[in-house]
Amino acid sequence: MAVLKHGPVVPQVESLLRDRLRDGYWTPGERLPNEVQLAAEIGVGRSSVREAVRLLARDGLLDVRHGSGTFVAEPPPDSPGVHRLLRRARLLEVYEVRRALEVEAARLAAQRVRPEDIGRVRAGLCKRQELLGAEPAEFVDADLAFHRSIVELSGNALLLDLFAAAEPVLHEAITEMFRHERELPDVSDAHADLLDALERGDADAAVAATVTHLEAIVSEIRTAVSGQ
Repeated sequence: MAVLKHGPVVPQVESLLRDRLRDGYWTPGERLPNEVQLAAEIGVGRSSVREAVRLLARDGLLDVRHGSGTFVAEPPPDSPGVHRLLRRARLLEVYEVRRALEVEAARLAAQRVRPEDIGRVRAGLCKRQELLGAEPAEFVDADLAFHRSIVELSGNALLLDLFAAAEPVLHEAITEMFRHERELPDVSDAHADLLDALERGDADAAVAATVTHLEAIVSEIRTAVSGQ
């Protein structure tokens, strides 16, 4: 039985199944165990498995054939272009979620941050900057840790729960972005501006820095999608 962390289940099940597909645990055309079997193996409810499968089918990784079962999707002949388009479409969704969560978190954090909190946030930003150019997963770990610290400073437990629920999907999608996308904008200045806004307690500036960071990436992805 898989060991899941505390928190929302569907993102964790999706991530687990996605890892298995990427690692070749099931081969293209192979039928997956049914919902009951997967749910029992992973230790979750059938509805969680069903939703995770739906998300993977939406991304073109699974083929749900009603009455027959769920199969690993066969790579299409133009696989690289199709997969690139799907990946970029997913990234747009990821950054929509990030904007919904992190803009409000930044505003609240600027209003509620204490002087003794700034050192911890600055250390997190320094680690992020040190890992620029490192292995993507390692850099994304540091990047999301920095942003998680700001969500924590918001003092809003629900925002933090939502961020924690989205984090596995964010991590995977952003790691893939750094592995496959070229000429991504350097948003280091926006991160430094966010830290400066928090230190000054300037909520408007914190929001502006967060929007600048996220919109710079979204603009690049939209341009890439439109030129696909």
